[in-house]
Amino acid sequence: MKTAAEQLARYKSVHLNPNNIKTHFVGIPLIIWSAFVWLGLIRFELGGFGEASAAMVFTLVVLAYYLKLHLRLAVGMLMFILPVLYTSDMMATVPHAAWIAAVVFVIGWVFQLIGHKYEKAKPAFVDDMNQLLIGPFFLMAEVYFALGFEKALEREITPQAIALRRVLEASRKTA
Repeated sequence: MKTAAEQLARYKSVHLNPNNIKTHFVGIPLIIWSAFVWLGLIRFELGGFGEASAAMVFTLVVLAYYLKLHLRLAVGMLMFILPVLYTSDMMATVPHAAWIAAVVFVIGWVFQLIGHKYEKAKPAFVDDMNQLLIGPFFLMAEVYFALGFEKALEREITPQAIALRRVLEASRKTA
């Protein structure tokens, strides 16, 4: 498994433009929330313990992955994902929740695509589907960096990202 620095450098290599990053701070949370609404529609009984949703199971799996990558960033992701899980779970009980989630999902992707117009680079997940999980993790890292935390990680990933971007641009020119 790639390290957090490797995953973040790969993601950052196509997210160097500040305007692209700003659009992702809108688009990614909208996409996550809508996906959680859809997963919240899939419910199952836990015997005498009530019920759970596929969103709850997905949250546990993804948080375990983030914990394996980087403990401190995983804590930030937990603080982000719990309100998302709570509100999306509430929305899943509303009539037409799937349609509302679909509209929010499309709006989120519009923001993402606008961002990549600024960047002039394709989204990271096009070449590596795992990058769909790294997008939220990257945003959390950017929040940490802006707050002055995890500066060593930032110093590690930024040069790698710039080098990867140069390789991507050079291969695009020769293609």
